[in-house]
Amino acid sequence: MNPVVFRGAGRRSRLSRLLLPVLCVLVLAGCANVPLESQPQVVPGERQGPGSGDVVPDPQPNIDPLSLVRAFVGATLKPGQNYAAARAYMDEQSRVNWRPSRSLTIIQNTFGTVYDTNPKPDPNTQIVNVRGSELGTLDQNSAFVPGSDSAFLQLKVRKQATGQWRIVDPPPDLYATESDFSENYTPVPVSFYSDSGTFVPDRRYVVAKPQSGLPGKVMDLLVSGPSPSLAGAVKNLLGEPVEIDTNVKNLDDGTLVVPLTGVTGVTDDVRKLMAAQIVLSLQYVTNARIRILADGAPLVPNHPDWRANELPSYSVSVSPGIEQLGMATVGGRIRSLSDGNPVPGPAGNGGYDVVSAAQSLDGKRLAVVERSGGGVRLRIGDVGHELPPVDIGGNTLSRPTWRSGTGEVWTVVDQYSVGRMVVGPTGQWTPLGVNATDLVQQGGITELRFARDGARVAAVIKGQLWVASVVGSGDSVSLREPRHLQPRDLEDVLDVDWDAQDNLVVVTKSPSQPVVRVTMDGQRMDAFNSSNLTPTVHGVTVAPGRPIVVADANGLWIASVLGEVWRPHGHTMKDADPFYPG
Repeated sequence: MNPVVFRGAGRRSRLSRLLLPVLCVLVLAGCANVPLESQPQVVPGERQGPGSGDVVPDPQPNIDPLSLVRAFVGATLKPGQNYAAARAYMDEQSRVNWRPSRSLTIIQNTFGTVYDTNPKPDPNTQIVNVRGSELGTLDQNSAFVPGSDSAFLQLKVRKQATGQWRIVDPPPDLYATESDFSENYTPVPVSFYSDSGTFVPDRRYVVAKPQSGLPGKVMDLLVSGPSPSLAGAVKNLLGEPVEIDTNVKNLDDGTLVVPLTGVTGVTDDVRKLMAAQIVLSLQYVTNARIRILADGAPLVPNHPDWRANELPSYSVSVSPGIEQLGMATVGGRIRSLSDGNPVPGPAGNGGYDVVSAAQSLDGKRLAVVERSGGGVRLRIGDVGHELPPVDIGGNTLSRPTWRSGTGEVWTVVDQYSVGRMVVGPTGQWTPLGVNATDLVQQGGITELRFARDGARVAAVIKGQLWVASVVGSGDSVSLREPRHLQPRDLEDVLDVDWDAQDNLVVVTKSPSQPVVRVTMDGQRMDAFNSSNLTPTVHGVTVAPGRPIVVADANGLWIASVLGEVWRPHGHTMKDADPFYPG
């Protein structure tokens, strides 16, 4: 089997222009014989156009079945109304009857097409198998679900009365390559409200063209609610009985009008949150002034039009203060990253043999795991003071993590149980349980980190990166919908932290890609520059508006963006484990 290799949008277009004349000659010369397997070629991607106005060309004359199927896969996301470009490769009856699925399987750019090993005796009918590697699926909620299975699609191809091969009886499955998906879909962080007082991004994907239709698509996603990966962890302020009254549209002066209905009886405070949810979501697909109406009147009285810069900051509660510059655990003590000195109190002066620690978001409290009597125990209290012990038990405890908006501290006990510490009116910390069954079924948890909005956790399980949603409140909290991110390419993970709300920064044992950034749904992974880093990179911390700090074999290093060369931290310390508040 010879694979088809895609190299990216720009290069793909250049290669297609160069190869097209040659391919046409080869196809015309070999049309009398059906090849045993497909030869490498480039299937050009095409940018989404206006849709129904596009002219859909017929397949190349005398195209062989393997090339026909490959071109069909390449045409899945081409512009055209109701997958018209893909239907062009079918016979007349299939073009009319085909009902494609609402979900989409995304495969690696390299894939192959081969004839089935048990062909039918009819020489005018062939079964073609598409084989590749699945990266994930775009589900019916327009959310990406990562996957790592082998991709397999089987298509029947029949020679028509005209002598041309066409696909017949096609299955509903839709397949597209990673390059074509990235070229034709745009990610949108759709916002939903959290009990932490902030908005949580739910990364969804919409067809990029026509651009004028994007606001309407985003509003449809908002009204339909969060994706399954976030359901129960957030509130949809635009849920029933709220509906979109008429089409979202642009006025002649450029104003985007969002007409709602079903808002009767909603308080002014909630109306303001509804407006924020809409504006925060639409800011990624429009620069227009947004007019939000409810039954023809302004949703928020005396405030019909909105721009993103008019909203209050909903991220204050999930971001550390500018004076909180972070800490590091080194040599059993906690030191400040602002000056390198030990923090005040027994956590810094050697009173505790500190294994790991976490600082509360407001900077006032510390949670410390210390070595004690051949085991470990947890202490929580005010910075600079004695930290009372918390009776949680266990032989091992993961580095603590603070849940935004609640003041709770979580840690993993003996890798298979998640402990949740809640402070009472008297200041005493009480351990409560977390239903983490769905997550621990994947294996032992060595690291656990809250997203800064408190709606998700990231976990390191058997060297792999997982994300789960935090569902429930009060005494009942569960970790649901665990997702394995980048299962094919990301392994030997040692530590993870959240970069803002929708990205994670991960460090691994890999000498070539020791630090990578991964989207919260795992759809994309990008490597940071590895210059100056000495394996093994074993720790990382990051916070909004702060440089990323990683710890390698020689000390601490900082960088702010992908591609930037790592620079020594101003107070680098060997064998340090850095952490920002949170």
